[in-house]
Amino acid sequence: MPETATTRTMRAWAVTESGQPLSEIDLPRPEPQGTEVLIEVTHCGVCHSDLHIWDGYYDLGSAGRFDIMQRGITLPLALGHEIVGRVAALGPDAQGVAIGDVRVVYPWVGCGTCARCAAGEDNLCTRQRSLGIYQHGGFATHVIAAHPRHLIDPGTLDPALAATYACSGITVFAAIRKIMPIAPDEPVVLIGAGGLGLSAIAVLRALGHRSIVSVDTSAAKRAAASAAGATAVVDGTEDRLDRAIIAACGGQPGAIIDLVNGSGTARAAHAALAKGGKLVMVGLFGGELTLPLPFMPIRALTIQGSYVGSPRDLQDLVDLAQGGGLPALPVETLPRTRTNTALARLKNGEVTGRLVLVADEA
Repeated sequence: MPETATTRTMRAWAVTESGQPLSEIDLPRPEPQGTEVLIEVTHCGVCHSDLHIWDGYYDLGSAGRFDIMQRGITLPLALGHEIVGRVAALGPDAQGVAIGDVRVVYPWVGCGTCARCAAGEDNLCTRQRSLGIYQHGGFATHVIAAHPRHLIDPGTLDPALAATYACSGITVFAAIRKIMPIAPDEPVVLIGAGGLGLSAIAVLRALGHRSIVSVDTSAAKRAAASAAGATAVVDGTEDRLDRAIIAACGGQPGAIIDLVNGSGTARAAHAALAKGGKLVMVGLFGGELTLPLPFMPIRALTIQGSYVGSPRDLQDLVDLAQGGGLPALPVETLPRTRTNTALARLKNGEVTGRLVLVADEA
């Protein structure tokens, strides 16, 4: 939509009631203040995190459900945090970008004033203002970026692909950094071969890793993982998944990244790990993990959570992609008017790679 002086609303595809189809509504269009930048959204990826907020809860296993309202999320809310768009307006203190610039938007916004934010670790801020979670995101015609440092130039990258780097890309990039250093021929196990899993395979290959074991319950997704460069695949429906993982690795692996992170996958990953191994938990599928505590020190295991990534991670990932070293993952585009269709397909497991919503004007 062309910008005019009288345009003061934006169209959004928003959650108005948990678990119900998104509503197409008009909302006040934000006006950028201070260092803020108004972005006209051209592309926005659809992520499993959107599903949790759409459903209205997280599964905590025996602790029950964690309602999104307890997290400070309010409705109506335009979801979407994998955003590419054009700079439409600048706050008075915003410098370094110009009207019309195309940028990837870093969505994991912190308070901007704490020690974590000052250190560039916005994703670890305890006062989160993340786009598509605590404020309106990319399932809308416009979105606010808090600061020009949250805007990354995609250069000649396909904007639909570049949008995915803001979540799936930096999520796996940051998780992979947590298992490093690891020898190129030491197996890295990736549990989950959806969009995150395929992104992780691409990043590992770009970093020169040669032994990648992918685990998934879907034969189609295992085939996609093999095509993307996984050196072995494991059927996630195996009764003793831990043993199947060990067999595929030729021994107990020292590094597992659980991109699903349900009770069953976490148990299998913990059981499969080599002594001194590391399990990085990424997914939000839900559940719980009960461990015999003496085995943690005896086996010298590390279990670490990993939550998205920092602005630096996003810049480094885009730099890697611009250098031609990062294989592209499968990306399917849909008009953003079909947001509900996109969410339903993702929820039903009908997406290989990533789905990206595209504006009519893109």
